[in-house]
Amino acid sequence: MDAVRVALLREVLAGTEWPTATRRFAGVLRSCVVPHGGGLLLVGTEEFEPWHLAAHLADESAWSGLPELVPTLVRHRVEPGGPAHLAVGLGRIETAGRGETLLLVAPERPGAGLLERVHDARRAGATVLSLNDGDPEVLGLAHEALTVTGADDVDLDTVQHLVSAAAGENSAPAPRGRRGGFRDRLSRLADQLTAPPPARW
Repeated sequence: MDAVRVALLREVLAGTEWPTATRRFAGVLRSCVVPHGGGLLLVGTEEFEPWHLAAHLADESAWSGLPELVPTLVRHRVEPGGPAHLAVGLGRIETAGRGETLLLVAPERPGAGLLERVHDARRAGATVLSLNDGDPEVLGLAHEALTVTGADDVDLDTVQHLVSAAAGENSAPAPRGRRGGFRDRLSRLADQLTAPPPARW
């Protein structure tokens, strides 16, 4: 369903800045992580955890043959005894450095503690990208930012879908049998609709 939804979103948004802006941002994201073999950290604010974007990037990674797109989801609260991929806390940002990319998704102003960690990661050499609401401090920390203010009835959820889809689509052509075209994707989507939901996210 996601591929169909993305196609419809792009059709609805044709004539606005969003198809181009999200493809540009996705291209920057891809150019940051692919040459370094990955190292993508994904973090939200205390009130907003971007697990949906993490799942979409993991899917796009598999479909496009770009394992570098799989993010490490960094969480403000880690539940004891949880699965390893959901057990990475904010301390991980403190160890981020050169060759790693930190994607901050902030629909509202992040807390001072997170901003300080992001600043330290940037100073240590990490590349900082952000999907945000236009907060000046977040914009000042990001090497590349995409601001979502709700204009044109475009919300953060829509932008996350467009960015994650473009991150995979803008890669080199996949080998035969891997995301070969729109018909192949529709076929896979039909299979997914009849399969039980994955337990990963």
